Amino acid sequence: MSKAKNYSELEAELVLDAKATLGEGSIWHPAERRLYWVDIEGRELHLFDPTTDEDTTWPVGERVGTVVPVVNGGALVALQNGVHFINTETGELSFVSNPLERDDIRFNDGKCDPAGRFWVGTIALDSQEGAAALYRMEHNGQMTQVLDNLSNSNGLVWTADKQRMYFIDTPTRKVQAFAYDHDTGTIRKERDVITMPEQEGKPDGMTIDETGRLWIALYGGGGVGCWDPETGEMLLKVTVPAPHTTSCAFGGARLDTLYITTARDGLDKDQLQQYPQSGGIFAIKPGAKGVPANFFLSRL
Repeated sequence: MSKAKNYSELEAELVLDAKATLGEGSIWHPAERRLYWVDIEGRELHLFDPTTDEDTTWPVGERVGTVVPVVNGGALVALQNGVHFINTETGELSFVSNPLERDDIRFNDGKCDPAGRFWVGTIALDSQEGAAALYRMEHNGQMTQVLDNLSNSNGLVWTADKQRMYFIDTPTRKVQAFAYDHDTGTIRKERDVITMPEQEGKPDGMTIDETGRLWIALYGGGGVGCWDPETGEMLLKVTVPAPHTTSCAFGGARLDTLYITTARDGLDKDQLQQYPQSGGIFAIKPGAKGVPANFFLSRL
């Protein structure tokens, strides 16, 4: 476990005062030069262009846990009533798959692996411990449960060598490392690589940079921590004036800008007065570069 405050700090700036109820799921689309993100409780998909400050919004009608672009255009959105394809030019939704058998469970964070499969986890609406799971969706839309007995399936990333997957089940305060088989998509638990100190908040969304360091949104911690998964140490913290930091993604032409989503959900009236930019999108160039996000390779 890292020692408290044994790291440097930087401060990100507000780039979109979105006032999102529960901003999440940030992912950069290099060709479009837009940040895709969702407002889970606002039930909207957002496409933010930082060059023009235009934030295109599509209502999706259900709680939306995350979004991933599709290789040939459009995107997948994980709605409470199943994974759907969305036409990002018209907002039209097309149902793909729904493995969830309970209406008190919703999809949460998700990303694509290096082979273009879509991985997405769940959470119970009442945060019931052990009720969540992690699913893998194949190119044809077939979904398989990969992990169960989770509580809040959250951030996940893969290493550049396609050998390892890092995964967060938020209440455990741990980042787990799994051996990953690129050909089959199977995983095998290796070890816990990071244990989050309580004073830093809870680990939420996560991204990885070109050197393999993990950038983890600190829910309740007002920022994003950069961690070395080899040593388990926190090297840097990017702070934001919003306690509930939810996800992060590298973007920009050189993938050297870190975008950070935040939430207003869970803050009382006094806290919202103290942190009025909560629910906004923040950005900073922290001296690191990300890697291009994996998109869904569809054979639907």
